[in-house]
Amino acid sequence: MRARTRKLLGASLLVIALPVYTLVVMAAGNALLANASTLVRTAFFLVTGLVWVLPAMALISWMAREDHQSGG
Repeated sequence: MRARTRKLLGASLLVIALPVYTLVVMAAGNALLANASTLVRTAFFLVTGLVWVLPAMALISWMAREDHQSGG
């Protein structure tokens, strides 16, 4: 796959997946932690607010790979 195509797919996936992830985490956090303490809620949203970085880093790394030149 060419680098240009990878970048288009990766950017599109990030633009779609990040808002979906955010909405799911907000809904889950509010439903599951409705009666939890402020400290527990803060910890939950802090951790889940940073978790998306790991798959995003992998995706960006994949997007940034160089095209392979065919020998010949």
